[in-house]
Amino acid sequence: MSTNECPHCSGKHKDREASEIKDLMNRLKRIEGQIRGVEGMLESGAYCTDILTQVSAITSALNSFNKVLLANHIKTCVADNIRQGNDEVIDELVSVIQKLSK
Repeated sequence: MSTNECPHCSGKHKDREASEIKDLMNRLKRIEGQIRGVEGMLESGAYCTDILTQVSAITSALNSFNKVLLANHIKTCVADNIRQGNDEVIDELVSVIQKLSK
């Protein structure tokens, strides 16, 4: 494994359109900002339910990110693999959906 490889990743690669990268990165930056906001709330002694409300918003934003990424994955990676006769991608997709559904 090279130093640039993620030990948790499949080793596969996906070339994405610039617009997809921009959209996903914007979503992640907003989530990152929300998390920093919750950190600030904790440090300033914000009331528990106020923090929980913000965490719920973060959870919703992450779920939305996952839905967009999953839809893009199905439309591109999964569809391309099936067209090429690689049905193993279906098992991979089912496994990912099960993990997301927990």
